[in-house]
Amino acid sequence: MSIPIKTAKEIEKMRVACRLAAEVLSRTASIVRPGATTKEVDEAAAEFMAEAGCESAFLGYRGFSGNICISVNEEVVHGIGGPRKIQYGDVVKLDIGVVKNGWVGDTATTVPVGVIEPAVQRLLLITEEALGIAITHAVDGKRLGDLCASVEETVAAAGFSVVREFVGHGVGRKLHEEPQVPNYGRRGAGPKLKAGMTLAIEPMVNLGGGGVRILGDGWTVVTEDGKPSAHFEHTVLITRGEPEILTWREKTLSK
Repeated sequence: MSIPIKTAKEIEKMRVACRLAAEVLSRTASIVRPGATTKEVDEAAAEFMAEAGCESAFLGYRGFSGNICISVNEEVVHGIGGPRKIQYGDVVKLDIGVVKNGWVGDTATTVPVGVIEPAVQRLLLITEEALGIAITHAVDGKRLGDLCASVEETVAAAGFSVVREFVGHGVGRKLHEEPQVPNYGRRGAGPKLKAGMTLAIEPMVNLGGGGVRILGDGWTVVTEDGKPSAHFEHTVLITRGEPEILTWREKTLSK
């Protein structure tokens, strides 16, 4: 496994792409409301990207037809914008990847629409907490397994389930680079993390069981039991000191 190490100049280009991804995500999240269709949200995200001077990293990727991934309630990830209307009480996952000057920024959040059920609210809080804890392990010299194991430990302690079939990943010149970053693992295992690596860390957590299936469109992943799922993601730079969240944004959206 060859994990890319970015140079200082490359990292600066990553910072630009990731700042734009965070900006587009925040703007897109702000328009999620009851009555809007997922297609309308997707199209608005495309407009925000154009205004920011970047392009979608997802559109056309292996045939994907959306500008972003938009997944509602039991849809876990990889949902494609369409006629589905967003309802009060839904949770809407927005996964946004952009390309700027050949570099990718990748980030995601879960947006509650109005007042949501307490159990689902807790699901969002725990998923975002798991991401935050995982990021603390993105440190030069630590093992990837420490980071991955921390996600499942946080999630399982709260009585929720991680999705195992889909994982985080390295990101940089390509949307998906080495290494894979599962939301489960064994402490002390895996490659050593090194300064200059950039990882897309993205807990995908189900309220019920961890089982998922893919719908007939070949993309949309849903929970087997039909219960809601949550998804949060940041692109993180490993440094000699504290990890740098390249897609950091002003406010969390699950609270």
